[in-house]
Amino acid sequence: MTETKLELPGLVSTAVQQMATVVEHEAMARNTWRMRLHCPAIARQILPGQFFMIRSPDRTDPLLGRPFALYDIYTDELGQPAGIEFGYVVVGKMTGLLESLKTGDQVEVWGPLGNGFPSPPSGHLVIAAGGIGQTPFLAVVREALGRRVYGNPARIPTQKPSRITLCYGVRNIEFLAAVETFRAEGIDVRISTDDGSAGHHGYVTDLVKTVLAAGDTPVSLYCCGPEPMMRAVSKLVLAANIPSWLSLETPMACGFGACFSCVTRIRQDDGTWDYRRVCVEGPVFPADKIVFDA
Repeated sequence: MTETKLELPGLVSTAVQQMATVVEHEAMARNTWRMRLHCPAIARQILPGQFFMIRSPDRTDPLLGRPFALYDIYTDELGQPAGIEFGYVVVGKMTGLLESLKTGDQVEVWGPLGNGFPSPPSGHLVIAAGGIGQTPFLAVVREALGRRVYGNPARIPTQKPSRITLCYGVRNIEFLAAVETFRAEGIDVRISTDDGSAGHHGYVTDLVKTVLAAGDTPVSLYCCGPEPMMRAVSKLVLAANIPSWLSLETPMACGFGACFSCVTRIRQDDGTWDYRRVCVEGPVFPADKIVFDA
């Protein structure tokens, strides 16, 4: 297996580019899939919240790669990192192509890219996820509970949450993915659906409000999902003065900061704002630094 170290300004120093083989591919929910790729070099380095780019090696349409967040790594029979897993929803050409791949097929992958979520906090960790936004959090949960370590050298948390609550919202019951996987980790999973077909009839922000109203202290929050949902969650946590980090789902073209197509507005220390690249300075930002559109 050939691995090419990527050395570009601002890029994660451990990033590599390689061909990766599909070793598992299964449906998680309606139009939602989980894929496992054999790529040890990336699996050894990646942290929860980081991402990687994937493209087809033998196609020019789509020409560019697409970003996917780490769902989790998997290990070989010796317990060593062997590859990565990610989840995706079929919405366009690239994800439509991924859906057609079978075990043994290959894709081009480069990563790990971007930053990740900080080392697990103490107290009550609340996770807010919308749509496919739950997928970055399986690795977060397993690291926080001490069930898996990530990075090289391994990132060993010095503390662990006293409890973890996942607030997870989707359009309807058909799009719920990996709920039992999260519950098997022993965390409190709360569901909302837009149409009321499962869990709370309403938005995931309603669940977040309920959890925050319980008054647990200290509380911190991680969030990923569609921008309107993250904007609403951001308002809640900022009003409550809760330390929070959001993982942006901004579309990307290159993944390593050269094209500036994924910039977002970030608040500076003097109160002004400036653009930052989600693929390099993100995708995870403190909630109080992100300037959302009104």
